[in-house]
Amino acid sequence: MKFIHQREHLNEDDIVVIQCSQMCNIRLMNDANFRSFKNGGRHTYHGGAFDTFPARITAPSTGFWNITIDMVTRRPISVTRKPSLTHSIKIIRRSSSKLS
Repeated sequence: MKFIHQREHLNEDDIVVIQCSQMCNIRLMNDANFRSFKNGGRHTYHGGAFDTFPARITAPSTGFWNITIDMVTRRPISVTRKPSLTHSIKIIRRSSSKLS
């Protein structure tokens, strides 16, 4: 499965705001769950399928977080190309970074 990926250091309560041109799955995952997701394994995440934008997901704790976007479709998707959608990812910082 092809997806769009961005890794960010987020503080607890920071908000990830995603704009997308079409319905998509948006996942916010820690590194261990992201590795499992990439390998097709079981994983947990914050987010889900969105069809109304902007989508907002709040970071549950401070640390490195992986944001992924992939298309929601019943048709087969090429495994050689990234999803053909336009998107933007913005972070609303609720406090100053604790990363040194």
